[in-house]
Amino acid sequence: QVQLVESGGGLVQAGVSLRLSCAASGRTFSNYAMGWFRQAPGKEREFVAAINRSSGITCVAETVKGRFAISRDNAKNTLYLQMNSLKPEDTAVYYCAAALHGTSCVSLKQGRTYDSWGQGTQVTVSS
Repeated sequence: QVQLVESGGGLVQAGVSLRLSCAASGRTFSNYAMGWFRQAPGKEREFVAAINRSSGITCVAETVKGRFAISRDNAKNTLYLQMNSLKPEDTAVYYCAAALHGTSCVSLKQGRTYDSWGQGTQVTVSS
């Protein structure tokens, strides 16, 4: 399995931007579709965004569409989540995940599609 380590979280005020990174190691990064999920205290884990192996397809949750963007750099084995205009409701632990077999947005929006998960990075947005 691929190993994933997230970074870039922190405590910020509403309206600012953050960029999360997810560094992959152990397997060929470009073989995996990648996703971001988040989990707020007391809530279920929810899909945020996903990207296929070649960056040709991206999927973004309606709750963050227009504010968040997912990208990847296969040469650097790194996944990114650019988060703009952050809101207090974006407060959560953000996880990156890797899927060996996911291809469509339908499958990539589901957590069970993913084979590997990172440990998460906390994002806290104050009002």
